[in-house]
Amino acid sequence: MSRYSAWAVFKNGLSGQKSWERAWRDPEPKTHYDIVIVGAGLHGLATAYYLAKNHGLKNIAVVEKGWLGGGNAGRNTTIVRSNYMMPGNRQFYEHSLELWEELSHELNYNVMFSQRSHVSLLHSPAARDAAARRYNTMRLTGSDGELWSLETLKSEIPHLNYDNARFPIIGAAVQKRAGSARHDAVAWGYARAADQLGVDILQNCEVTSVTRDADKATSIETSRGTIKADKIGFAVAGNTSRLWQMAGLGRLPIETHKLQAFVSEPLKPLLDQVVVFGVGGAHFYISQSDKGGMVFGGDLDWYKSYAQRGNLPIVQDVAECATSIMPCLGRVRLLRHWSGVMDMSMDGSAFICKTPINNLYLNAGWNYGGFKASPASGWYFADLIANDRPHDTIAHMDIKRFERGVMIDERGAGPDPKLHG
Repeated sequence: MSRYSAWAVFKNGLSGQKSWERAWRDPEPKTHYDIVIVGAGLHGLATAYYLAKNHGLKNIAVVEKGWLGGGNAGRNTTIVRSNYMMPGNRQFYEHSLELWEELSHELNYNVMFSQRSHVSLLHSPAARDAAARRYNTMRLTGSDGELWSLETLKSEIPHLNYDNARFPIIGAAVQKRAGSARHDAVAWGYARAADQLGVDILQNCEVTSVTRDADKATSIETSRGTIKADKIGFAVAGNTSRLWQMAGLGRLPIETHKLQAFVSEPLKPLLDQVVVFGVGGAHFYISQSDKGGMVFGGDLDWYKSYAQRGNLPIVQDVAECATSIMPCLGRVRLLRHWSGVMDMSMDGSAFICKTPINNLYLNAGWNYGGFKASPASGWYFADLIANDRPHDTIAHMDIKRFERGVMIDERGAGPDPKLHG
């Protein structure tokens, strides 16, 4: 398969854009693979790509019940950042941001990563002190971060609600290397790059059961037949609990919830940053897409569900947040909204680990952090599967941390069992 380039664009323009090759194949499933990754979202596709590229492994398949990138990969607000502080998380998300910075060149595909700054609004001296601790930790560990005074914030983003805000703004914590990317482009880029390395991407191939022989998974039953595998990895976001039960492993410390996101009608350039705030029970984030739409979201729907549909109370809540922080959006029309299925872990942090089944591996529990984590998640999950042991960076991201009583509570809010619904 040829590489994309300016010359390729020019040459295909001469033929009316009729000479482009398929971006990836649509193969028939084999009866056996060395490694099968369940889930062709960003984490699954990235895992397959790094298995082939970093570890030179062949005979890999990614199975997807629907179409490639049709789950949470296409149902999020595309924010990329690494402003984490907890040991392990700090290194993990910084590595992910570094991978994002080179991803378009790595994949030979423009993922439209725009490092436009991530601006977290501060509303109290206590919030400013907490942000100073976090951002100093980032700077001391090789990342970037800074605190903006109110005067600096006003000069950079003048149209926020500074005069009559419900929660007065006193400044902001900023990571300038952060930003946003195009979710579809990331999925397509990983799919194309993995396919070039020989990975089979099997769409419309739903897993219906997992066959076990004692402590080993021998095959998966799918809507396209039985597929045997030496190793199996789960990367299915909100559907993790379903597959976990198919494997006969009982219950996971995960609850599945819906998270809505929204986009407005296109506007002229208005916001050149990602702006976030969370105070007084509110949770809100907003940016502007390349097409001009205001992309924004808020908190969970708070009841457990596998449906990819939202509800009106959250629409109202998020719209109120939008107009409270940017009153100029009050007359802007909402174009569409959607819902992703989130797997919420009990401490707000993810799992990349082995399971009680020897050849079954788990990638789950990403809460609000799945999109930004995609490159590093695939990188470390591939390393785990290839070497059958966790990298030091993800050694803490196992299920047994709950047995040890060692939570990874990045939000500083404590564990959340049964709190979400």
